Formats: sequence, structure tokens, C-alpha cells
Amino acid sequence: MIDRRIKLRHVECFLAIARLGSLKAACAELNLTQPAVSKTLKELEDLLGAALMTRDRGGVRLTAEGRVFHEFAGQSLAALRRGLDGVAELRQGGGEALRVGALPSVAARLMPEAVLRFRALSPDTRLHLRDGAHGALTADLREGRLDMVIGRMGAAETMQGVSFMQLHQERVVLVARAGHPLEGAPPAAEALTRWPVLYPPEGAAIRPLVDRWCMAQGLTSFADRIDCVSGAFGRSYLRMTDALWFISEGVVAQDRADGRLTALPLDLGLTAGPVGLMTRPEAAPSRSQQLFARALKEAAEALPIS
Repeated sequence: MIDRRIKLRHVECFLAIARLGSLKAACAELNLTQPAVSKTLKELEDLLGAALMTRDRGGVRLTAEGRVFHEFAGQSLAALRRGLDGVAELRQGGGEALRVGALPSVAARLMPEAVLRFRALSPDTRLHLRDGAHGALTADLREGRLDMVIGRMGAAETMQGVSFMQLHQERVVLVARAGHPLEGAPPAAEALTRWPVLYPPEGAAIRPLVDRWCMAQGLTSFADRIDCVSGAFGRSYLRMTDALWFISEGVVAQDRADGRLTALPLDLGLTAGPVGLMTRPEAAPSRSQQLFARALKEAAEALPIS
């Protein structure tokens, strides 16, 4: 039986701390003081009879009990948000809403085609699109702020509580401006270190793949490196400089087709990874979710094979 003393504020506070990794960040998001957040967490732990978190200099970490509670608390809050949103949509007399998160590579290439196909299937659905980093989008998916996320499969720890259906494989490319001195013949790996490099930051889904490729090539460091995965910055910076850019091929597919950027002739097969649809495993898909998944599959099948 559920202890009636456990309130929604306890669950929201716990999930915010777990997602943000610190009490200070949770205070800012919840607009509460640190004593209030600490008290709320302590009340929840007392009610459950278990410590849910430990704190150290690195931030807040979930205990074994905390990990179990986190999974099911997130599912419960997600279901509640879906119910509240559904009631609001009916009261407003509008159509069903669908909230979709997209990682940068699919936002640039796969999503426009998928949305066109979805619109033909379900023109009345109110579609809300968000792009962002893998960790932020999957956290919002688990907590019900998004209905689905499309992008690369992340590391195991970021995929907990998430179902994944593969759509296609995607690799990383190393691109430069058209006419770059390295364009043409395959450059020696060591030659890459002589140029400025845009490199995926910590937390980016492609970071461990690029790290692995560089390690295999004997590349231990770049003298001039900027950690960045921003498509807008990358495109502008490469137009102004001779920098090289490690980026998912989907982000720059149109730029390459238009001749603005060129991919260096290197074998980056080690960076290939699955791109797919992420959902909450416990949630029954709505009609709009089913139709959007169908549109995604069709759009993925129409992509050129790289």
C-alpha cells in the first residue's frame, strides 16, 4: 500500500536532484531554498525507511534503493503529466499533442522528412519539437516532459528506463570548408594535429566513438581544440577558418550536398552507431506516437546509404 504521507512535492524534489546531480541546481529549478530541499528529501527518505542519495564533492549519487525508486517514481510522474495534459487538451477542444525531442544530427536530416510524412498522416496533431543534448532529452523523456526522443543510442547509464528501436546506422565524419588544403587525397592521421579541431564535448553521444577512433589512429591530443557540437557555430567557424570538425554526418549532410563543406577521405567506420526512436517502455503509445513512429521508419528507409 502507498504511504499517503508521500506527496507529489517529495517525488518532484527527488527527481530534480537526481536529474541535475546537485541540491543547488535543484533549488534553482524548484525555486526553493537549500534547507527546504534538504528537508523534503529527508522527509521522503524517512517515509521510505531508506537513504536514497549520498553526497560528496562530485555531487549527489543515488544509492541502490534510490535507483529503484528513481525508475518507478519517474514513470509515475510521467504518467500523471500525460493525464493532466490530456485533460487540458480536451478542455481546450484541440487535437492530441505530441512532444518530440531530437538530437542535432536527426534534427538536421531525418526529422524534416519525418515531419512532412507525419503531417500527411495526422494533420490535426499539435506537434512540439525540441532539440538538445542526449542526457537532457532522455531525462525529460523519463519524467514525461517528452513523449519520444530520436537520436543516437547513448552510453548504457543514459539509457536506463528507456526503450530503443533502431532506425538506421550513422557515422561521424571529419569535415572542412570546401577548398581546404587537406581536401582530396587521404591525409595521414598525424597531419590532422596541425589544424584547429572542433571536437565533441563530454556528454555528447559521439564523444566516446571519436575518442576510440583517435586512439586507434595514435592521436592523443590536438594542440588547438575546441569542444563543441553546435551546428550553427561549426558551420560559421569553418567558413572563417581552416578548422576540422568531427560531427555526425546527419548534421552536415545538406552542407556537403550544397558544396559548402567537404568530408575528408578518411575511414571513420569505427564511429558508426545506431540511431533510433527512444520511448518509455511502460507507456502505451498514443495514436499520434504510432503514426510518428511509422513516419520515422519511412523517412529512415529513404535516407541515402553512406
